[in-house]
Amino acid sequence: MHIAGSSALVTGGASGLGAGVARHLVALGARVTIVDVNHEAGAALAEELGAQAQFVAADVADAEQMRSAVEAAAAVGDLRILVCCAGIATAERTLSKEGPLPLERFTRVIAVNLTGTFNAVRLAAAVMASNTPNDDGERGVVVCTASIAAFEGQIGQVAYSASKAGVAGMTLPLARELARYGIRVVSIAPGTFDTPMLAGLPEAAITALTQQVPFPSRLGRPAEFAALVQHVIENPMLNGTTIRLDGALRMGPR
Repeated sequence: MHIAGSSALVTGGASGLGAGVARHLVALGARVTIVDVNHEAGAALAEELGAQAQFVAADVADAEQMRSAVEAAAAVGDLRILVCCAGIATAERTLSKEGPLPLERFTRVIAVNLTGTFNAVRLAAAVMASNTPNDDGERGVVVCTASIAAFEGQIGQVAYSASKAGVAGMTLPLARELARYGIRVVSIAPGTFDTPMLAGLPEAAITALTQQVPFPSRLGRPAEFAALVQHVIENPMLNGTTIRLDGALRMGPR
């Protein structure tokens, strides 16, 4: 899939991995629609990126808000690229001194990370299906964000791990279902990356995490995630799989 000249929608695009992807795709010639609930950060990034970018405030878990965001992306060109980076994380045990984890805190993580990803995919795919196929028969590419927590969830990550395991789990059936329309679906499972989500941890915890990465022993950079997104978009044989991007990290229970 050619990136230059395509319309791309990036959820969670105002910061972290999503912002890295938005910057990278604009640099490669795409027209990028940044979707986020953070209006201030999203608008600022769109202004920074100039005429090739626009910001739409939307909650990925809201059907009508995402429908409007997809329509906005389709209005500036053929929507051929969707990158789902919107997500939230909690560090809460199933049982604590306060009792069982309140159900609404678990379901909110599932709503944003898993249901929100599916919501974006279903709406974008409906638009992509009407695109004129390229020489390989492709009409669109979807890149979702899972996590290595989908496979080695740590203590306190029950909700987050479940949501990301869901993203990894739906990747193959989505790819199989959308193949008839020429739409590929791939997920990336990043390890520990330098994002605002991770920055909220204590410094000692961040240091401990970086020391666990075999090589390179540091946090991943959003630009490295964006580089893999580019390769997924451009390589037509990548489909229906989840790619780990983690420096060989395998997380322990804590």
